[in-house]
Amino acid sequence: MRSVINEELMTQDISVKIRNFIIENFLFGDSSNGLKDTDSFLENGVIDSTGVLELVSFLEETFSIEVADEELIPENLDSITNVVNYLQNKIQANA
Repeated sequence: MRSVINEELMTQDISVKIRNFIIENFLFGDSSNGLKDTDSFLENGVIDSTGVLELVSFLEETFSIEVADEELIPENLDSITNVVNYLQNKIQANA
């Protein structure tokens, strides 16, 4: 039970960090935009290809991971949910 709770807390913590980064860096601090965890960053014009590189730099620095070129795909980086899932898998693989 404890690991389930820890995993939920980790998921929430990662989600909050990603959301805060997106709001501060791409939405100019406007948290009233209604961005949902599943909203596509690219389709909704939240970030562009340069923004993806900024997001990758943030992920690498914040979570001490390395994002490989072949991992730069929408399934990993195009929404808060996708980023959280990607990070959880990456962190577990490195553990």
